[in-house]
Amino acid sequence: MPDSPPPEEREKAEKEAKAKELAEQAALPYKWTQTIADVDIQVPVPGNLKGRDLDVVVAKTKLKVAVKGQEPILDGDLPKPIHVDESTWTLETGSSGKEVAIHLDKINQMEWWPHVVTSAPKIDTSKITPENSKLGDLDGETRTMVEKMMYDQRQKEMGLPTSDDQKKADMLKKFQDQHPEMDFSKAKMG
Repeated sequence: MPDSPPPEEREKAEKEAKAKELAEQAALPYKWTQTIADVDIQVPVPGNLKGRDLDVVVAKTKLKVAVKGQEPILDGDLPKPIHVDESTWTLETGSSGKEVAIHLDKINQMEWWPHVVTSAPKIDTSKITPENSKLGDLDGETRTMVEKMMYDQRQKEMGLPTSDDQKKADMLKKFQDQHPEMDFSKAKMG
């Protein structure tokens, strides 16, 4: 197994990779951000344009933004499918001129996208720090599982039994109560 580089070299390589990634993203003709659930893209366009001057296609696995009669500004396959009915685009006027604002609703809301279209340079998704989420944002089953994990963690920190340990102890107690004739004094739990 090869030795891993010393921390200084690893840090230098990470900084260089980050700088390369930032330069590649800055060179794109659009800006984009994402959460675990959606992607937002801003595509600058000339200030004299109206919505009818644009050719915008938002499909399940494709995205295209163009001024009619010109080469597309953004055109390609999405890395993952989207909910077309929940995705939108608008022409907005901001402080720096006009832009096409696109909101894409991811079908798989449990993964990060490395790029908007597969032909664009990738970002390192392992370096993304997710936003904090609230328990109320989770579906019922996931929320129950997270709450149980949080409870068990607090119990362990206080030196108390976890929910599973408590369940086993309750089952043993019930069994003992049902079988008073048995001697449990030498029983070992574990």
